[in-house]
Amino acid sequence: MLQDSEGAVKFAVIGGGAWGTALAVAMARSSPVSLYSANSDLVSSIEIHRENRRYLPGVVLKEQIQVTTSLCSALDGADGVVMAVPTKGLRRAIEECETIVKASSAYLITCKGFESRSGSLPFQILESIVPKASYAVLSGPSFAKDVGEKKPTLVSLAAGDRSVSDTFADALFKGGVRTYFNHDVTGVSVGGATKNVIAIAAGMGSALGVGASAVAALVTRGLSEISRLGVALGAERETFMGLSGMGDLSLTCFSDLSRNRRLGHSLGSGRSLLEAEEALGQVAEGVNAANEVKILADRLGVEMPISVAVSKVLTAEISPDEAARQLYARTLRSEFN
Repeated sequence: MLQDSEGAVKFAVIGGGAWGTALAVAMARSSPVSLYSANSDLVSSIEIHRENRRYLPGVVLKEQIQVTTSLCSALDGADGVVMAVPTKGLRRAIEECETIVKASSAYLITCKGFESRSGSLPFQILESIVPKASYAVLSGPSFAKDVGEKKPTLVSLAAGDRSVSDTFADALFKGGVRTYFNHDVTGVSVGGATKNVIAIAAGMGSALGVGASAVAALVTRGLSEISRLGVALGAERETFMGLSGMGDLSLTCFSDLSRNRRLGHSLGSGRSLLEAEEALGQVAEGVNAANEVKILADRLGVEMPISVAVSKVLTAEISPDEAARQLYARTLRSEFN
């Protein structure tokens, strides 16, 4: 592994949104970091103010963080490449990086969701482009604001090879992010991809005034269907009881900082999807994930009534109120069958 003259591992963070900025700030507490964004106005603003005022206001970026619009400059000498772009832009970002990055570099996948049309999870997108890539997947209950402010954060760091996850674990830990190793890459990825769909449902339920008891039950049943899908895709059921399953789902469904919960709340309040997305002003990964989850559930024969209901609301087939009525009226059954 190539290191600088002082022995520190170098990282390149690809993506200048809230999450990319927060990870750059965390890792820069112990390591050299470059933060890349193609948005020249954003980069100029960060360089001037040493703060990402658009996506992560109030968090100061150390002068040691190189902020750049040059992908070549960001990747120069990087031992670890942190992919912090939305899932829909991940394929293109990897293709651009792969022509520049050195062969020994490891990737850290931090986005959550399914790719449109292919239904691929983020790590599968990477594998399709770079079959022999070394990579780890980061997921768990973690808001960018908390990471940027060095508030205690615990996450899952999944990889087939423990040494790959170790490339990133030390820098994250020194930056305030405690990682727990998990070898179940599929399970960790499925938890992160599907929890956003349930968070939209939780937001809708809250806006409809169904009550805290009903929302808690919805989230619990949501975890059950996430687990069923994950197991059908080859994941281990135990993973969904951990940080990347129950932990991330709880945070996303119950905190008002959650983009997907806020979007669901807007829908439940009577806004159209377009109006809700415009009000949010950021990407809500659950919108795309809902359709992909529905397709996967149909193909695999997995029962996922909450996710399917969210998908139908997003495509305006039914209203949030009708979705709630249909879910509550389902036939009585055993809890765990």
